[in-house]
Amino acid sequence: MVAVIDWYSRYVVSWAMDQTLEIDFVLKAVKQALMQSTPVILNSDQGSQFTSPQYIQLLQDAGIKISMDGKGRAIDNIFTERLWRSLKYEEVYLNEYTSPRQARQRVGDYLDFYNHRRPHQSLDYRTPAEVYQFQ
Repeated sequence: MVAVIDWYSRYVVSWAMDQTLEIDFVLKAVKQALMQSTPVILNSDQGSQFTSPQYIQLLQDAGIKISMDGKGRAIDNIFTERLWRSLKYEEVYLNEYTSPRQARQRVGDYLDFYNHRRPHQSLDYRTPAEVYQFQ
């Protein structure tokens, strides 16, 4: 799974999930995010998808600065890691999915909840969507 998150608002701009670790789903998520807005900097970990020539070229063509976490430094990407923790504990670990399709649907429903209905203490109990809309 990959997610493109606006760090200021914690808003999940786009996401994609795939059963393989091929790059196509990552490129799809980034392209979808770029249709909404173009960040100045895009941060990721150092996975092979994010160091691939296709990914790097996509960001360079859009004029985006590339930022990558230091090796073994999950805290560099703390907002994304926090999203994964919330998703796992509030959705994934509580449910048993019968198919990849159902997993995608339920994760999508959770991310909609996360963006639009789940208040965040760090955002003065506003939702990410409320903060993202006013940037």
